[in-house]
Amino acid sequence: MDDALVRSLSTGLSQKGVRDHNERLLLSLLQRHGSLPAPDLARLSSLSPPTISAILRKLESDGLLQRGKPLRGKVGKPSVPMMLAPDGVFAIGIKIGRRSADFLLTDFTGGIRLHRQLTYAHPLPREVFAFVQDGLAAAAAELPERDLARICGIGIAAPFDLWNWHDLTGPPAAEFQSWKDVDFARELARFTDLPVSVINDATAACQAEHLYGRGKQFRDYAYFFVGAFVGGGIVLNNSVYEGRQGNAGALGSLRSIGPNGESRQLVDRASIHTLETRLRNAGHNPIVLWQDPASWADLADLVAPWLDQTGQELAKASLSTCAVIDFEAIVIDGAFPPFIRSSLVDKVRSAIQCEDTRGLILPVIESGSIGNDARALGAACSPILAQFLLNSN
Repeated sequence: MDDALVRSLSTGLSQKGVRDHNERLLLSLLQRHGSLPAPDLARLSSLSPPTISAILRKLESDGLLQRGKPLRGKVGKPSVPMMLAPDGVFAIGIKIGRRSADFLLTDFTGGIRLHRQLTYAHPLPREVFAFVQDGLAAAAAELPERDLARICGIGIAAPFDLWNWHDLTGPPAAEFQSWKDVDFARELARFTDLPVSVINDATAACQAEHLYGRGKQFRDYAYFFVGAFVGGGIVLNNSVYEGRQGNAGALGSLRSIGPNGESRQLVDRASIHTLETRLRNAGHNPIVLWQDPASWADLADLVAPWLDQTGQELAKASLSTCAVIDFEAIVIDGAFPPFIRSSLVDKVRSAIQCEDTRGLILPVIESGSIGNDARALGAACSPILAQFLLNSN
């Protein structure tokens, strides 16, 4: 590994790339709509045409925007739509999960330029940070030299209290517990000068869905991501709401009831770790769920009852969530193949019809569209949002 090459991923756009409000507004409109001509941007932003033209020229000169094909109307000159330039900004997203870690290099439009994955029985800091360092070296080698300075930062998505769940013994158990004291920015500063931000993994997944997936269709919605542990996110007024301490949308902590009437949380009843237990009890190695998507179909006899239970639990959790905020939609995604996601959404739609919904306006139940990459992709969104886009929350 070339340490100098990794260190060359410097602060890049982290300072000069911070845009003013009107620039962020136009970039956000183009991110949401894909491409728009100047008159449409003026109408949506309430900025004057001369102001729009000046900002667009500056953003194009900075390499953040590119021109689309002229739109020919019935009269006058054809209008030229503007759109985000994919190579205008790059970001790195890292997901540290309980069963795998992912490293993504993404562009300004959410395109994935590099994807590396590490699977494990338990995440240990030493292995994970070595994986990240290798990923940074690969990213430095992937991009042309002219684009390296356009990497705006690193986002890390990880569960809160990552150290709270494990079955290790001996020295590895002590290393696992050391996650409690890990300072991600300090650890990464050993081999890169890029700015680092940390976000809850399920909130990151929600961010990815909102920017690049089905979330663009809704103003206010709740989002469930079913991973090893189920989590969630909240979108209000077209922006992901992280909360005072970054823990808004901790939907895995919603109340549930165990098989013997005991008080439990949703995380105990609607997570993939409960399916892992089913597989383990039946003599299967649950690691196949993370390494081989086809295994979900091969293990249908064990997956089916898990889907039934998870669908019922998510239906109840959806109604509980909508009792607090009048969400128009519930969006469901997870670390499983698309056909499992579709089946789960169908089961939630069916189960919610059997629940007591008095006093509630039922939300629509929709599938997410990003899948397993959502948490790492959402992590990469963090530095892009901080420097280039608007957040109404």
